[in-house]
Amino acid sequence: MPLYEYRCESCGELEEKLEGFSAPVEHACEACGAAAGMKRQISRTAFNLAGGGWHAQGYSGPAPDKKAGDAAPSPSPSGGGCSGCPCHPSSKDN
Repeated sequence: MPLYEYRCESCGELEEKLEGFSAPVEHACEACGAAAGMKRQISRTAFNLAGGGWHAQGYSGPAPDKKAGDAAPSPSPSGGGCSGCPCHPSSKDN
């Protein structure tokens, strides 16, 4: 559900409400009692694409050129995702 901001045109009171998309655009102000005084405001969102992911890895633009020498990394000799840790000892430790 979106978080909407409302401001009273009569007294300037501000409030935020977590409401559904079909919520009314205006309602009565609880501070001054003005009927339909609270009007929905247009505000910034907190949406941010940060870190890795589809957008940062280039899926929003043209595909990167692949070189002939590029290949997928080979798995570690132990078959695990790492080598030398207690859960995936390397073959040298056996």
